[in-house]
Amino acid sequence: MSKQAHDLGRGACQPPTIPQVLRNPLDFVQEDHIRKRNICTALDDLARATDANADLADRVSEFLSQELPLHMADEEEDLFPLLRRRCTAEDEVDRVLRRLDTEHRHSGASIPMVLTLLARISDGAELSGDDCALLTNYANQARRHLILENAIVLPLARVRLTDDDLDTLRLRMMQRRGLDSLMEQPHVE
Repeated sequence: MSKQAHDLGRGACQPPTIPQVLRNPLDFVQEDHIRKRNICTALDDLARATDANADLADRVSEFLSQELPLHMADEEEDLFPLLRRRCTAEDEVDRVLRRLDTEHRHSGASIPMVLTLLARISDGAELSGDDCALLTNYANQARRHLILENAIVLPLARVRLTDDDLDTLRLRMMQRRGLDSLMEQPHVE
């Protein structure tokens, strides 16, 4: 892949979202969504590349193997349960959250195959058409998933979650990342 093929912007395979954003955990989730969308673009670029880009493949692998599991745990273990408690029947959040939970399971099942392909790219191997299609399909499914989260889940969370809920969410996210020393910082709107 040529250097001009894709200029990585903020979030694309860059270091993890800065911990200070955790002052508002919903901003942190949103920032991770931006990073995930850029990872999808990187997967598309890798699938179309005529030359192996080991560096990009390694950065995408790092995100998928290290950061994405934390992000999914943030949502499944904390954000989604908080929304289930706070949303009203008219919000109809249960159906959306069930779908997102199902998509998380499918994504989790696909990640080992994607990581295998990324390792092959890192080793300089060329991918078959089917391999490239797998990378592209994974990216497309992830984008559809992000649409639901950004259009429905985050706006509902910003309206329905209380300050105590946000404090709990922030605490759990910080603990999950080993950032306990930052816990005394108050929630910032």
